[in-house]
Amino acid sequence: MIIFGTKGYLYQLAILTLVCGQCGNPSAHTLRKRVTKFTLFFVPLFPFSTKYLTQCTFCGAEQQVTKEQADQLQTQAVSGQGGQGGPGGQAYGQSQQHPYQRP
Repeated sequence: MIIFGTKGYLYQLAILTLVCGQCGNPSAHTLRKRVTKFTLFFVPLFPFSTKYLTQCTFCGAEQQVTKEQADQLQTQAVSGQGGQGGPGGQAYGQSQQHPYQRP
């Protein structure tokens, strides 16, 4: 009997101050990377899906972004961290790994 499946991982890359496209409020948005990996006998072997998204902390709306946009937002967050403040927002330290369950 072979046991296989998938397991999801959620990485928080940065926290930015952006204007939400859904509610229109300038609020904090989390930039996240969602990776789904194929597992064999509960051991994650390789990723087969990677998605980047931002989530508004005010209304909870999520928006999927491309890898290039995510890299640009992450660079913007890091440059805003160096004491410049402004619309670049702030990045918070290390990325965190949180497994999530697929419905």
